[in-house]
Amino acid sequence: MTNSIKTLHVNLGLRSYPIHIGTGLLKDSELIAPHIHGNSTVTISNTTVAPLYIEKLHQLTEQVSNIDIILPDGEEYKNLTTLEKIYTEMLEARCDRKTTLLALGGGVVGDVSGFAAASYQRGINFVQIPTTLLAMVDSSVGGKTGVNHPLGKNMIGAFHQPQCVIIDTETLNTLDDRQLSAGIAEIIKYGYINDLEFIDWLDKNMEKLLARDPEALSYAIYRSCEHKAKIVAADEKEAGQRALLNLGHTFGHAIETGMGYGKWLHGEAISAGMVMAAELSREHGWINDGDVKDIRALLKKANLPVDPPREINAEQFSKLMSIDKKVQDGVLHLVLMKSLGESVISSDFDKKALQKVLARQAS
Repeated sequence: MTNSIKTLHVNLGLRSYPIHIGTGLLKDSELIAPHIHGNSTVTISNTTVAPLYIEKLHQLTEQVSNIDIILPDGEEYKNLTTLEKIYTEMLEARCDRKTTLLALGGGVVGDVSGFAAASYQRGINFVQIPTTLLAMVDSSVGGKTGVNHPLGKNMIGAFHQPQCVIIDTETLNTLDDRQLSAGIAEIIKYGYINDLEFIDWLDKNMEKLLARDPEALSYAIYRSCEHKAKIVAADEKEAGQRALLNLGHTFGHAIETGMGYGKWLHGEAISAGMVMAAELSREHGWINDGDVKDIRALLKKANLPVDPPREINAEQFSKLMSIDKKVQDGVLHLVLMKSLGESVISSDFDKKALQKVLARQAS
């Protein structure tokens, strides 16, 4: 057993589930056992994470049979080819509807595994065991699953909630610095959506986060998951306020697609995307120059990029943004900042102001 576990719940009626946060959770069989209902599991991981943690997970599931599916590491493998590999290996192993899928890895592993779970035999149970900071605070919570397409990120997928999320913060000890900063981008996002007090805390504690201080990381993860759990409970399938979680994402997804998946980490693209959203918000007079400067400074403090790649020009940005999940009935919806700590979903933003921002960023 671990010494200290913090538990949150995503309240979705009969599909509610816990998020467990703590150190050494990969040693605690009592957390995962209640969520394995059949006599078999499938552990999906990648070539980076599996050698580090898969044996620990095996020790927690000794009571059932298990097969491992090890994927190559990288955003470029978050595609239909990888999904077919998972289906094939599960079919060959005679996995049935009572098989529980265990997603051990970062956002790519979690998203692809979740989509496999959502679609294999029309839906099986799965457990999220995120090992990157970004996955811990964002992609492992909320049931968004899917794969990328060459024309757009996360355009193929399904909503499929996990049975539980197990966040062992000790796995962050093996995470490289670039991936750590990418995760911090998503943490910062929550503050600018609706928690300015959290932004102040992040500014004061950024050095601790970058130094992997256990208490600081645990607090930031808990507060981020708390925000997401509340939003998901209120709007599971993004019919309204859940779209606020996409602050910076429409710009960021355009960067990821335009540059080629894997060139920019997701959190890096979201960082630059948040600045672009801030620039457009300033064009509308909602925030001022000082606010944009502060946003850029905090992201830089987290060792994140604050400008998009010059390789994508304004015309390309516009085209890439038009192929996005936030486009509804041909209308693009963006998450902008009405003020610091108050984001809004807008479809009636000034289109000329957007082009001005895109042209300035790409110049």
